[in-house]
Amino acid sequence: MTITYPITLPLNPAPSRFTLNATSFSSMTQSPFSAAQQVQLLQGQLWSFSVDYPPMSEDQARNWFGTLSQLNGRFGTFLFGDPRWKSPRGNWAGAPVVNGASQVGQILNMSGFAASAIVRAGDYFQIGSGSSAKLHVVTQDVVAGGGGLAALDIWPRLRASPSNGSALVTASPKGVFRMSSPNLSRSWEPFRHGLSFEMVEAL
Repeated sequence: MTITYPITLPLNPAPSRFTLNATSFSSMTQSPFSAAQQVQLLQGQLWSFSVDYPPMSEDQARNWFGTLSQLNGRFGTFLFGDPRWKSPRGNWAGAPVVNGASQVGQILNMSGFAASAIVRAGDYFQIGSGSSAKLHVVTQDVVAGGGGLAALDIWPRLRASPSNGSALVTASPKGVFRMSSPNLSRSWEPFRHGLSFEMVEAL
């Protein structure tokens, strides 16, 4: 059967430990005389994770190993989101949607919020689905105006302009990732199996 990417990873067990990296690319030069610095922010922004899973039963380990083998190293992709922050802190009240086409950059204009709806810094959301899913985080608290409008300051910047009227996913949002390494490995000791791997956003 043909494999369609991105695949969905097994739900159990949940990671026992993970590290999230939000990388913003920039260049810096520094004067050898005054030590004054010049910094230029570049376009590149990238999510990456490293995850460790708790000791698994043999059935769980076989399920994980088989699923990850579908990726063929760094070739295939899968959906992944923050394992802990699956729900927003803000209430996102109303039925918010993208307000306007051709949006770019790190500000996302929205409409359809209830008056005084709250969006909090650190709230994740997803734009798109399947292979077009993109994971973003809100960087500043926002309170929607009386007309239901709000401008969200987000990270990373928009990679593609979302369609006007598009809804956002705020419950267990995900993006598309691929393995950082071509190697897939698991560990074993008597009566327990271990698994850890690293991933980078698929762009």
